[in-house]
Amino acid sequence: MLGNLNGWHLVIILVVILLLFGATRLPALSKSLGQSMRIFRSETKAMKEENADPVTPPAEPTASAAPAAPPASGTAPSEATTAPETKSEPKS
Repeated sequence: MLGNLNGWHLVIILVVILLLFGATRLPALSKSLGQSMRIFRSETKAMKEENADPVTPPAEPTASAAPAAPPASGTAPSEATTAPETKSEPKS
């Protein structure tokens, strides 16, 4: 399909692009496209380098860094929550 393109087809495509975007916006579009491609390449390079680094095992947690253990399920909470007592007044 694309093998059938000749010089005139490419000229017509370029003229249509020029008419759609205008001569003033084309440099800005190409600049932003170039910046986007540079960012994309740098990010993919960083990801490849990150994956290539050997994985180091995490350090053993120390006793002071260990989180506090939750209370056992059979024990009562330290602060008991009870409903406030209401006093009923005698009716006369």
